[in-house]
Amino acid sequence: MDFRKPLLAAAAIAAIAAPAAIAHRMWMLPSSTTVSGTDNWVTVDAAVSNDLFFFDHQPLRAVPLVTQPDGSEGKVENHNVGKFRATFDLHLTQQGTYKVAVVNEGVFGSYVLNGERKMLPRGTTAATLAAAIPAGATDVQTAENLSRNEIFITQGAPTSTVFKTSGRGIELVPITHPNDLVTNEPANFQFLKNGKPGAGLTVTVIPGGIRYRDNLKEQVLKTDAEGKVSIKWGTPGMYWVMANEGGERPEGPGAGAAPAGQQTTPAGPGGERPAGPPRARVSYVTTLEVLAP
Repeated sequence: MDFRKPLLAAAAIAAIAAPAAIAHRMWMLPSSTTVSGTDNWVTVDAAVSNDLFFFDHQPLRAVPLVTQPDGSEGKVENHNVGKFRATFDLHLTQQGTYKVAVVNEGVFGSYVLNGERKMLPRGTTAATLAAAIPAGATDVQTAENLSRNEIFITQGAPTSTVFKTSGRGIELVPITHPNDLVTNEPANFQFLKNGKPGAGLTVTVIPGGIRYRDNLKEQVLKTDAEGKVSIKWGTPGMYWVMANEGGERPEGPGAGAAPAGQQTTPAGPGGERPAGPPRARVSYVTTLEVLAP
């Protein structure tokens, strides 16, 4: 894989209006994304917050999955969940690129019982769906939710083994390596959805530090027919990138629910849900470090 080579086919990128709702964003922030030597430690903060990358809402509680440069499973150490953030350490003992991931899968939706529409309990999965729907329920409407939150950390020279895909949800296939980003060169990525090119996915790019500026400096792009997108960076720093599709409803209060990579307050004082059948929600989130040339 040639990570530095520009896309041969130009990506069709369209800017769209930024979401009106203020959302809580999931993220992981490593103390370093690239290190030299042969034996290093990296500490990661993990949270859900309004301001990137500031602790103001809740921790990201899940224990991350680690894939080492040789493809074997690693582990996090010293995992601690506090009030506003979680922290953990990663011991780097191999040369190459590590992947740290939090993957959430579930089922959301509703049913009608005794003339009243009720929502499925939070945390429902495909395995527990049958038990979550009571006897006598009608008009059952469900959709799947799958979100990935990944970061990449490289010791020594970048490698590509950890980018092997599973065919589930949205996944990143880098053309530009995510640990080789500089401000004067665009980053070219491909996103797959369920193993196929993710055409028309919304890609949101936000530089960190939004707590200390009035302008969000958000880019909202679209992947082309091959699932490819090209991102032009601004100043050096850490960037939050999300690719997503779904979660919207055709009409009704609160239409346009947030994707899995974000959380929003329910619409209306009664927490009314949108009308119409739900759409599957799939999202991919990563934190990238962009350096000066």
